[in-house]
Parts: sequence; structure tokens; C-alpha cells
Amino acid sequence: MFGKPIGIAMILLGLVQCRGGGDSPAVEEPGAKAVGQASAGGVAEREVSALFDESRGGAPREIQLPPPDTDGGRPLMQALKKRRSERSFSERPLPPRVVSELLWATAGVNRPDRGLRTAPTARNWQEIDLYVATVSGLWRYEPERHALSFVHGRDIRAETGLQDFVGAVPLTLIFVADKGKMGDNTELRKSFYAGADSAFMAQNAYLYCASEGLATVVRAYLDPDELAAAMNVKPPREVTLAQSIGYPAK
Repeated sequence: MFGKPIGIAMILLGLVQCRGGGDSPAVEEPGAKAVGQASAGGVAEREVSALFDESRGGAPREIQLPPPDTDGGRPLMQALKKRRSERSFSERPLPPRVVSELLWATAGVNRPDRGLRTAPTARNWQEIDLYVATVSGLWRYEPERHALSFVHGRDIRAETGLQDFVGAVPLTLIFVADKGKMGDNTELRKSFYAGADSAFMAQNAYLYCASEGLATVVRAYLDPDELAAAMNVKPPREVTLAQSIGYPAK
């Protein structure tokens, strides 16, 4: 279905293995696709949008994300203390390590033997799909493979909400409910469950952002039909929420 993720996977995995001081702040250079200081292994951390750009040219159509560091981050109580909504963002892109850990924290598989995830869903329907919108296009997160699959190459960030700032935020998460997975419940109950399950995932993203020093805000002020059309999402799948994520503006 997708091309083999050899080239991008090797770049991403190389970044993780060599990142050394990868947690230090990156320095953006105008016109450059690489940001940050070279790690101890001599590999500069490259912005995710550049990696996405490379994938649009043909194979691979899937990006294998680096494994998340599940032993890092702030203690839970400190993350809760720092959790907040922010609407001012830097245009500095997120590095692959951060994108990988953000997606895993939001909707990743944390019990592989049973296929269970970091966020609960009603009856374990796992009906919420997570999409990633960047300047380079739209991607869908594949939790079982911890990978991103390519959807299309249009920048739809400005269509993810009705506020002015949303079009310039480096990364936007979009939550989509597949109501076809929710049995014979009424539409009202399906919408209730889908909203709650999306919110669980959004709170996971909030806590990761608090731990990592990122800015974020979850948003329901959007046109779900317009956004669904921009994403090529059709019934019984529906957009529920969007969440802007980036480094805070200085």
C-alpha cells in the first residue's frame, strides 16, 4: 500500500541514535532546512517539515518515527502544574524526536501485547484517528507501527480553525472519529463518546507539551465540514477537535 520507508527511516533513526545533546534548544537559520546544533555523532537535527518534503517526491509514502523515550520528561505533578493553553507560537519547527514522542503520548500503543493505547476509548473502540497537518501536507498517525502515512501535500493548517493564528502554527493535530466503529448507538451517544475520547487524547498531548516546554491549545472553534473536505474525510468519519502545537513565542 505504501512505499518502503527506508530513506526517511534511516534519517530519523540516525537522529535518535546520535542526538546526544538533542534536548538543547535548536537555532533556526534563515533558508536552511537543518536546524539545531550537530549532536555528538556529528548529525544535525533536521526539521520535520523538510523530512515531509522529501517524502512527497515519491517513495516512501510512510515515515517510520523514531522510538519514543518513555523514561524521560518531567514528573507528572510538575507537568500538571505547568499545563496551560497558549495561543502565541514560534514558527520554529518541531524536531523528529519531539513529533515522535508527542504522537506516542497522544495516541500511541503502550501495551503492545494487547494493542492498547495511552488514551482510553469507550469499549476500546479506538475510533479516533489522529492526523498531523504541517506546511508540507497532511499525514495520518499509525499507532500500531508508530509511523506517519501520507494523505496529501496541501497545507491545510489555516482550515483547521477560525482563529487567525492557526495557519502559522508549525504542527496541528486533528482528531477524527470513525463512527462506523461505534456499533448501533444513537448519533447523540456516538458524538458524546467521540468527544470524550478525543478530549482524553488532547489532554495527553497537553501533558506532553507541558513536560517538553511546548505551547499548545485544543480547539473546537472550527468548521468541521470544511475541514473534513480539506482532509478528504467522508462519513461516517467526522472531525471532532484540532490542537495547535509548537514552541512558545518569545
